[in-house]
Amino acid sequence: MPSRRYVQGWGAFSLAVGAVLVTTAAAQPPGAAPGAGAAPAPGAAVVTVGACGDGGGLCRVPRTAVHLDAPAAVTLPAAATGPVDLALRTPGRLSDVTVADGRGRWIAGRVDAGGTRWTSAAALPAGGAYTARLVLEEPGPGGPRRRVVRLAVRTAKAPAGERLTVAFGPGEGDGSRTYGVGQPVTAELSHPVPAADPAARRVVERALRVRSEPRVEGAWHWVDADTLHYRPRAYWPPRATVEVRSELDGARVTGRLLGGRSRPLAFSTGARVEAVTDVAAHEMRVYRDGRLLRVVPVTTGKPGFRTRVGTKVVLGKEAVVRMRGDSIGIARGSREFYDLKVRWATRVTWSGEYLHAAPWSLDAQGSEDVSHGCTGMSTEAARWLFRTLREGDLVRVVNGYGEPMAPFGNGYGDWNLGWSAWLRGSAVGTGAVPAREAAGPLSPRI
Repeated sequence: MPSRRYVQGWGAFSLAVGAVLVTTAAAQPPGAAPGAGAAPAPGAAVVTVGACGDGGGLCRVPRTAVHLDAPAAVTLPAAATGPVDLALRTPGRLSDVTVADGRGRWIAGRVDAGGTRWTSAAALPAGGAYTARLVLEEPGPGGPRRRVVRLAVRTAKAPAGERLTVAFGPGEGDGSRTYGVGQPVTAELSHPVPAADPAARRVVERALRVRSEPRVEGAWHWVDADTLHYRPRAYWPPRATVEVRSELDGARVTGRLLGGRSRPLAFSTGARVEAVTDVAAHEMRVYRDGRLLRVVPVTTGKPGFRTRVGTKVVLGKEAVVRMRGDSIGIARGSREFYDLKVRWATRVTWSGEYLHAAPWSLDAQGSEDVSHGCTGMSTEAARWLFRTLREGDLVRVVNGYGEPMAPFGNGYGDWNLGWSAWLRGSAVGTGAVPAREAAGPLSPRI
């Protein structure tokens, strides 16, 4: 038997909303034509089709009575924005109901214990066409009889207006790029969804789908009102494929805001590469898939300019970058001021922390901290590291004296949150959503 593929349309209403649907079909005028809204012949099977709106309380969206001996297509009104409900209004029971969209994907839903009502697990996107297959068991003179009927259901097109769309990152994620195992997925929303509207946040979060091979446990985290990050509980597996898509198109996020189409994302991961700087030992150890590749003597931030501790992610690489002291608040003419072109620079924060060549500090490398916050090494070692690391690779600073790397706002410090803290930033779970931490100056340090 072929497996069933399910798809859920995400709306702002849970299954519980369906429990308050009005299921009494309106009386029909005498002599009405058969089909939707017609007065059924005696003994004919009738279902009513409807879905609640978003006003709360008793559902007042009109329902449509469908006479199944001559079914006609039913179009739900635009006000019907909750889960779809099919209720049998004549003797018998629904022994099975399956509903599929125009692409053949099955809609998640269930028949109640009494066999008289099927309700979708969530609201269906606007402007969709669906086919319901109902298996009826009806009483007859010789005992129950079983028959199959089909019903076409459409949802009204969304009104014109603004749409919430999503821009996924990392950039250029068309499937051809390879990133390190520490690369988070980002989702930038075209419209803010504030923490004060948790129902809307749940709609958005449930519609942002992430699939990887091999599979991992992961979750979204709301960084602020228009930004989410997704990461696995641990790092991505090496040599994995990751696909991200939005199922918001047509879904009602709030009373006036509907989801729009968004471009999907795909990328792969390479080997697990980690550069681990032990500040106290003044050395960096570089690993690939757990195997030590090299030990590099380094110098890190001196007092007043300590290198941040914790886990960072490579943001990018620049073969040559100009670094100036006044870009991080060091006055021109002071002893600490610098203005240098630096080679083989691997960036790990937006505020300008790099791993780079520092030929002027060779005597201190391996024994003393003399930089303004960056990790310095020989030109040869920096060139090797530049060619070894890629975006998304892990850079960890341990046994140091600097402030912790912030989770958000100055690069990808996502891995510095424990898993329980990460889950508290999910609207699907519970707990407060932390605000974005302020970024530092967008300037290089040395």
